[in-house]
Amino acid sequence: MAEGVNVRFSGVLRRFVEQRSGETGLYGSASEYIRDLVRRDFEREENRRWEFLRDELRAGMEADRADFVPLDDKDIITEAKLRRNPHG
Repeated sequence: MAEGVNVRFSGVLRRFVEQRSGETGLYGSASEYIRDLVRRDFEREENRRWEFLRDELRAGMEADRADFVPLDDKDIITEAKLRRNPHG
């Protein structure tokens, strides 16, 4: 069973939610409206994170094959160890 969260609105915000829900609104209830808002915000955040990742990877995905250099796993591990402990 899902745990509930209670939210209270007053004044202009309460009236705004009431306009969006109930008999005259697009949503059947205030809860339905709030769930939809949270769901959309969650989706926007997920999309933002994926877009960040795509932006980070874009240069490599669009690079010409000639721009790539061969790498040796032992050299990578040695370099990482030196970065972690540069004095020995």
